[in-house]
Amino acid sequence: MRFEDLPTLLTPDKLPYLSGVERLADGVIHVAVLTRMPVVSPRMIGWWFGEYMQTTEHYKRWHPRDHVWMSWKDKRPGTHVGAKHLVHEYIGGRLNKLCITFVPPNEFFADALTQVPGALAICGRPGLLERPIDLGRMVHLALPRTWGCELHSRFWLGHIVSRNGSRLPEAIGNLPWIRRRLARMSFGRALAVHCHEEMSTLAGLLPDLYAAES
Repeated sequence: MRFEDLPTLLTPDKLPYLSGVERLADGVIHVAVLTRMPVVSPRMIGWWFGEYMQTTEHYKRWHPRDHVWMSWKDKRPGTHVGAKHLVHEYIGGRLNKLCITFVPPNEFFADALTQVPGALAICGRPGLLERPIDLGRMVHLALPRTWGCELHSRFWLGHIVSRNGSRLPEAIGNLPWIRRRLARMSFGRALAVHCHEEMSTLAGLLPDLYAAES
């Protein structure tokens, strides 16, 4: 699936697969992860990102082995949108220092998200923490079900954007052959495993945590 086809994720039963890793024709790596979350509502996921997760201790609960440290920049009370999530985390055994910029869902979905009542989309641009470069796009789409929700996590690795306005990283980094060289399939597979582990952990935490603290 290309990023431009993202609205089709709102009807996942029509998609050819829900979990997997693929190299697209333009060199981008697409990572798809489905996590079923019984007794979890999309509202709970929004609460986790927007209100609860404030400290490194909270962040480590999400993935005790891989999550090391976190902080926020430009965070407003009650929402993650517009904030930058600064994290150190292991993916595939390698420490990554990342800056994830959360954006409004309509930046990725336009008006399509309104077609599914109760759906929630956490949208962001993951990038480097120590250099002003975004490396891709990501979505965690929670679709309500009678038993809880389906969380469809998608990553597109290789959409290079400079956070300081420099055109050079974008001009070079978005060349298909550069994407194939820098965005490795091995990392995509490791990211899929990491994402499924952390979201499965979250599925186990959220019902009791939300009931106790919200």
